[in-house]
Amino acid sequence: MTMSLFRPRTRTAARTTTALLGAAALTALCAATASAATQGWVRTGTLSVGSLTGGEGLASLDDGSLVYRGLGSIPLDLRIRGWNHVGDPDASRGYVFDAYQGGDTATKKMFAVTTQDGTRYLYEHPLDAGEKLNNSFAAVSPDAQWLVSGEWGDQGRLQVFPAPLLNPATPATGGTLPQAGQITLDHPVRDIQGCDFVTATQLVCASDDAATDLFPDPRPLLQVDLPHALDGTEVTGHVSDLGPLPQQSVCTGTFEAEGVDYDPHSGVLRAQVVPPGACQVGTTVYEYRRDGA
Repeated sequence: MTMSLFRPRTRTAARTTTALLGAAALTALCAATASAATQGWVRTGTLSVGSLTGGEGLASLDDGSLVYRGLGSIPLDLRIRGWNHVGDPDASRGYVFDAYQGGDTATKKMFAVTTQDGTRYLYEHPLDAGEKLNNSFAAVSPDAQWLVSGEWGDQGRLQVFPAPLLNPATPATGGTLPQAGQITLDHPVRDIQGCDFVTATQLVCASDDAATDLFPDPRPLLQVDLPHALDGTEVTGHVSDLGPLPQQSVCTGTFEAEGVDYDPHSGVLRAQVVPPGACQVGTTVYEYRRDGA
């Protein structure tokens, strides 16, 4: 648990706070802080990136560098083809995976895989019956065989596809991508903007849900636990609320949760929040480590 939001700035302020609140009030304050903290993770830092090219998501590469995505980072040739939204990316085995969606009448979604030499392969998925056109994120399993994505709104599942290019069941140079067995969630979720694998059986996801009817926290960071590693068959995931993402800015208005990334090499979890109003030109990236790590 981190107490940074409630820690007095000076020792004098600390003594004053203690005198004013008393022991009982301090106990209540600590309890409130604990309930608002991110369970299992300690916030260790923040950084800011430009929203135009970095406000939709991020992914960590094997060398520790970060790849960001925003509306301004969509290649012109893809935009001409109608792919006008890019989601939260992921990286695996040196490849970067991007999730693209088209306009309101789109009948398919697309995943782009970019190799280390800059070659890009496109994998299109025709929408199945009842499937929404949204393609909010790409999350590749640690064994690099499966790609998880998600739709917008209220959902009871995450979608699973063979990982383009890396799974031998997919075409070697792009093509049609069928859906594999989905992750059925044991609790509904809303407006998932990004997910990433922490282990082979655990994902962390960022929700832009500002309401509190599904979970007690607005814009929660969610954990999805799987009974076993993905194998292409349907599996049920257990959803738990880790706590709210920070909503801190000098500007007032509506915040927006965006991408999430876990770097297995450094153990750093990152989650993005776009601030409101004039401050939305910059996206805040919050960094966490396992509590006790």
